Amino acid sequence: MTGIDTAPEIDDRAVSGGPVAGGEASAETSRSRQKADRRAAILDAAAQLFAERGYAGVTLDELGAAVGVSGPAVYRHFPGKAAVLAAILVGASRSLLDGAERVLAEASGDEALRALVSFHVDFALAEADVILVQDRELEQLDAEPRHEVRALQRRYVERWVRTLAELRPDRAEEELRLRAHAAFGLMNSTPHSARTPGRRPAATTMRGILEEMTWASLMS
Repeated sequence: MTGIDTAPEIDDRAVSGGPVAGGEASAETSRSRQKADRRAAILDAAAQLFAERGYAGVTLDELGAAVGVSGPAVYRHFPGKAAVLAAILVGASRSLLDGAERVLAEASGDEALRALVSFHVDFALAEADVILVQDRELEQLDAEPRHEVRALQRRYVERWVRTLAELRPDRAEEELRLRAHAAFGLMNSTPHSARTPGRRPAATTMRGILEEMTWASLMS
């Protein structure tokens, strides 16, 4: 872990005595990239800490320390801990919806459903902490981000239901929606098995098992 960063942010122009025509744009780009990288690091650390200790069990100082800054320095990126949780969960829901729409723009029918399954399994394997936080802490969100998460999730589910309906026109929409939710539960079970010491299979093995079982649950 690096040392704690308590120094204020410095405007490069104040140091140089004024703007530098040739380098100001480059410096601004670099600062923006560093800020984006630090913000992403805070979100990654927060997801891990919230998954391990629960949202209520993590302080802003602990969150800052996990990425090498002071607690107050986190305020440069988020107005508070609630905003960090909102960014994690809203961001995850947007990522799922955006990913599903990309998949469906490139495939159809049987291929589209297999691609959706593969996409979601990849997400579950890569974002185990986020899934646990989603399961446990959604109700901790303020009303507006909680509504946004649920709206994004409904849109994501409908992408699956629409795809299933093309393959299973003989089944009622409500049944297909139920199958989709059951499939999410199966794929999202990964974080629980992944946290069992000494019992996690290789990622490729886990991916294959989850994809096979999910496909069977959807199409049986």
